[in-house]
Amino acid sequence: MKFTKQQIVAGMEATGLVPLFSHDDATKSQAVLEASYRGGVRVFEITNRKANSFEVFKHLREAANDLPGMMLGIGTIMDAKTTLKFIEAGADFIISPILKIEMAQICHDHNVHWIPGCATLTEIVTAKEHGAEVIKVFPGSVLGPQFVSSIMPVVPDLKLMITGGVEPTHENLKGWFKAGAMCVGMGSHLTTKDIIANNDWTGLQKKVESILTLISEIRK
Repeated sequence: MKFTKQQIVAGMEATGLVPLFSHDDATKSQAVLEASYRGGVRVFEITNRKANSFEVFKHLREAANDLPGMMLGIGTIMDAKTTLKFIEAGADFIISPILKIEMAQICHDHNVHWIPGCATLTEIVTAKEHGAEVIKVFPGSVLGPQFVSSIMPVVPDLKLMITGGVEPTHENLKGWFKAGAMCVGMGSHLTTKDIIANNDWTGLQKKVESILTLISEIRK
């Protein structure tokens, strides 16, 4: 099933959480995807950081077909060529840590959701002018919630995904959502090394459930 940009944005906003994961083991990656799904996640990002990330992504693309409503994207994409490669492999959305306009055109031509990474107001406005409906604020740990709260009055219709150093604590999450974030991307603070080493997929599911509940309470 091909998801529209509107469905993907709505999915990100509904839960407020997009797990980010990268591993060279396709079986473990599938287990993480499925545990996240059982926990309530419907938008999931695989990051392109391993030598075999493309093969792992294709494996997960097939697995996601058995998870109704799961939207699967690829992150850490840096150029137009790689963008097209993953679009042709079935990526529902493309996420980048940088703003590179050539990627916007490829995504537009294929009607695929493009989420660029930005760290300044100029980059954010430029991204919006080139069709970005959601913008990744990266690195979040460096910019901080005050950056978000400062720019929201200038561009009040922003839909921001915060990535980089987001932690599964009430204090950290409250800081981002109260500042105006639409959702957060969470990687190693969600799927920890211990969870992976112990194949603790039930524990991961419960952790996802807990974080989604926490986000829901913060946004009330």
